Amino acid sequence: MTATSAAPPTDAAEDWWRSAVVYQVYVRSFADANGDGIGDLRGLRERLPYLRDLGVDALWLTPFYTSPMVDGGYDVADYRDVDPMFGTLGDFDAMITEAHTLGLRIIVDLVPNHTSSAHPWFTAALAAAPGSPQRARYLFAEGRGEHGELPPNDWESIFGGPAWTRVPDGQWYLHLFDPAQPDLNWRHPEVRAEFEDVLRFWLDRGVDGFRIDVAHGMIKAEGLPDVGFSTLTTGQRQVELLGKGRLPYFDQDEVHDIYRSWRPILDSYPGGRMAVAEAWAETPQRLARYIGPDELHQAFSFDFLDATWSADSFRKVIDTALAESTIVGAPTTWVLSNHDKQRHVTRYGDGPEGLRRARAATLLMLALPGCAYLYQGEELGLPEVLDLPDELRQDPAFLRTGESRDGCRVPIPWSGELAPYGFGPAGSELSWLPAPATWRALSVAAQTGDPGSTLELYRAALRIRREHPALAADAGPVTWLETGPGVLAFTRAAGDAVLTCVVNISGAPALIDGYGEPLAASEPLTAQGTGHLLPVDAAAWFDRS
Repeated sequence: MTATSAAPPTDAAEDWWRSAVVYQVYVRSFADANGDGIGDLRGLRERLPYLRDLGVDALWLTPFYTSPMVDGGYDVADYRDVDPMFGTLGDFDAMITEAHTLGLRIIVDLVPNHTSSAHPWFTAALAAAPGSPQRARYLFAEGRGEHGELPPNDWESIFGGPAWTRVPDGQWYLHLFDPAQPDLNWRHPEVRAEFEDVLRFWLDRGVDGFRIDVAHGMIKAEGLPDVGFSTLTTGQRQVELLGKGRLPYFDQDEVHDIYRSWRPILDSYPGGRMAVAEAWAETPQRLARYIGPDELHQAFSFDFLDATWSADSFRKVIDTALAESTIVGAPTTWVLSNHDKQRHVTRYGDGPEGLRRARAATLLMLALPGCAYLYQGEELGLPEVLDLPDELRQDPAFLRTGESRDGCRVPIPWSGELAPYGFGPAGSELSWLPAPATWRALSVAAQTGDPGSTLELYRAALRIRREHPALAADAGPVTWLETGPGVLAFTRAAGDAVLTCVVNISGAPALIDGYGEPLAASEPLTAQGTGHLLPVDAAAWFDRS
């Protein structure tokens, strides 16, 4: 297949991803062009100038492929086409061409651990007999018990309940997530060849990179041994077990063979094509194995996302991540929120306290070396929507565990006085999830031009990050400064340009002096003598050049 899209931007280096700011677009909730209440690729294309002006470098799109949407598109039925809900391949080509024209790169989600149960391979597997070539592409097994009535092992689904479903002929198939997401057998050469071709299909269309979903999960331990945790009942508790020992279906050594076969494909295309792993591992050292010149370019640092609101927690997480990135020679990837996690405005506290802390955390993150990932709507200071009616929730985990990720997936507000706040075309009142009345004041239109708004804080910080020499990809490392208890301060330098980032988590205003002139602050500073008072739960950047 020949390329059908505009070439990637040429004004950036091949290693653009080392210091990029990547904006995650949850396509279903970003912008709706046709008025059906669901975000789509044409809506995204229409809003690309907003993202350019925000100051990001690339967009990561959640799955838009053909899918029954049991898990928001992470159940893929056709990896080479666009679901009609989101548009057409022509819409994708027009969107990526426009993005490249605006200097924005496009990263797409790849879901290789499992397919949809509606995928032609799985429907063929169900129609075939046990031991058939069709079933060999997935993980089918005989059950335990006198009549095979018990699952093959004690594995639990991440979404709660058993990880096995029995089919009418008596065999069981594995699904680490929903039963509608059967796991592939990545020891099968046909599976590996298929996804290498899928990579090329989207690279030929001009995509600049891939976010690999469940990158640590494709290989399962030989023999499918029991976990041995008889009390394990929910997906969340399984994730917590990663810190206590490797699970037989996550982070197996053989998974690295897959990425060593993918890297030459990525490298064969011009423009710095890349891949980032959504990988969970029991130690930073094991996570670092996913990154390297012969494997993937990045792996998300979820420890930063999980840091508690304390100076000690942030300092420990930052030091560990930077040390590991130095070992492997790759950039650290920082992230505060995503489509699977409660928005950090809400995680950090109730009401104004949570927003104040979230704004400070943003300045902390954007001052660090490496790549930063932003989740759509965080630039508006959106909180988690906690009171969605149960009957409207669509997260499959909700039915199995009572826990839902829908609250961070509510369509973002663009303008207007009434919901859905400009999500669709003029006059449209449809939105697949309802936005709360309080979001009227948080819309893009309401915040634009307000110097105290979160949106303008992001715009200013991203502009400074792009322009200040001390925040460039080749600037100096983090150098920590001596401070009082509960205050974090570090510098980064490039030649005579020095930027200092200070975060006050001490519980009392902190006097900041000797670091130069303020460039940006998450809360207003008060001049005092030759310095400035930094409020509680606030951060600021200072310039000394």
